[in-house]
Amino acid sequence: MKERQISNVCNDNNHEAWNKAAYSAWVEKFGEPLEAAKKILRDPTKTLSVLHSKFGDVKGKKIMNLMGSNGTKAVALALLGADVTVVDFSEGNRQFAMELAEAAGVKINYILANVLEIPQEELRGDYDIVFAEMGILHYFSDLKPFFNVFYRSLKEEGIMVLRDFHPVSTKLITSRGTTAKIRKHKVTGDYFDTSLEEQDISYSKFMSEGEEPIKVFLRKWNLGEVITAVAEEGLMIQSLEEEPNLSCEVFDKGIPKTFSLVARKIRKNK
Repeated sequence: MKERQISNVCNDNNHEAWNKAAYSAWVEKFGEPLEAAKKILRDPTKTLSVLHSKFGDVKGKKIMNLMGSNGTKAVALALLGADVTVVDFSEGNRQFAMELAEAAGVKINYILANVLEIPQEELRGDYDIVFAEMGILHYFSDLKPFFNVFYRSLKEEGIMVLRDFHPVSTKLITSRGTTAKIRKHKVTGDYFDTSLEEQDISYSKFMSEGEEPIKVFLRKWNLGEVITAVAEEGLMIQSLEEEPNLSCEVFDKGIPKTFSLVARKIRKNK
């Protein structure tokens, strides 16, 4: 009962935070939807980054982006010919995503809902690909319900793709400095810590000056916990790639910054 109560508090606080200032934060980061759409139109595959190689040819594929936020990945996929659905509980995120899609000349479906409360009629087990990426897992105090959504959404032999920050960087290492010569790394964390942490919301640096910082509660998972949770849902691990800092690798040489996990829904024996 105590764990369930903690989970509910975490979800309620995070929900309120994401609804508060998301739209204006994305405009601050990407520009107005029309401006942001022009960047995606120039090269949709660049927007997808390493996910593009995981997905392969997406033309005609039915794809769901869980906690798809501002819709930038969904719009890029739609431009490449996919039928894309985003699930997210923030109205500000939905507004930006739908305006972005319109500006790019594509259509996406957006389900405004908590990812653990997707309407049953939307989970028909007919998606070719279901994915989530970058700063997702730490919003859950229990991974099992989240990965169960992947399982129920995918058709047999469909694939799940998860890309997120590597726990070595989020749980263990503290970095200081902004250039290669003065960049310092120190082991300050506990890789096996299971407690909830209160932190500023991820888009806080894009909020307008003077706005009150928004707090969320995070549970940082280690890699073993993530892989085990995926496997326990009947998803067969296909690959796990640990990635360096792709934007400035020289600063963090030798330290994994992100990881990409691909798993397949196992075909049932008949």
